[in-house]
Amino acid sequence: MPDLSALEHENWIGYLTGVASCHARTTVARSGGVVTLLTGLPMDWFNQILVEGYDTKPAALLVAVAQARAQDIGFVVRLREGIDDRFIPTLIRAGLGPDAPKQTTPGMVAFPIDHDAIANQVVAELDIEEVTDEAGLDAHRRTATAGFGADPALAQGNVCMSLLGRPDCVVYVGYADGSPVVSGLGWRTGRTIGVYSIATIPSARRRGYAAAMTARVVADGLGAGCDAAALQASEMGRPIYERLGFRAVVRYATYTALSAAADRG
Repeated sequence: MPDLSALEHENWIGYLTGVASCHARTTVARSGGVVTLLTGLPMDWFNQILVEGYDTKPAALLVAVAQARAQDIGFVVRLREGIDDRFIPTLIRAGLGPDAPKQTTPGMVAFPIDHDAIANQVVAELDIEEVTDEAGLDAHRRTATAGFGADPALAQGNVCMSLLGRPDCVVYVGYADGSPVVSGLGWRTGRTIGVYSIATIPSARRRGYAAAMTARVVADGLGAGCDAAALQASEMGRPIYERLGFRAVVRYATYTALSAAADRG
């Protein structure tokens, strides 16, 4: 049995640092087992510090926090519960605290992949296409923006033409009656296919489109030689992924500057 939490973590970091390369202001720094990603994009996923290794020292995390502060870009630190707990006192001493003490984000993995569950996610009126040109990218961006209710700058900053030439990335759009209704993106790291950017426009929800898109991303990953699938789930999406065989293997807690946490509270 592979270390499923390690597969999920590796894939998430690969995805984040990979798609963030689309944004001109992106900086990625790796030192002492810590990865720092700063973009200035309007989502904390793309402005965060993560512990990448198992033998990372607290001093390395402190250095990363100090360097991120010097960039004058709002950032968060995410720790894996039960894996990175030794760094909690370090963050508190550095003036960071839990953003929402009782709220964590699950990292989910399907292993072994349930081939029947994946094969059964067919929606007759949905045509899922791999993006190959700028028009497809624009459709993906517009769909993801509407589906997530996000700032348009976010999709513009992490989905670009350079991704289409990468063997580890596939971008998708699902169409119903010729109109884009659901987005998706697959990111491969080793044996793992990551499922990202699954978003359905509000008017097309509850029709199975998100499940069908997830299944397509996983199926293409299987075809590329992957035998595990990974993702991070919202509360809305989690039941969909559980029906497809995904299970939470790790949970991420978010730490932010105490002044910023107080402002939001």
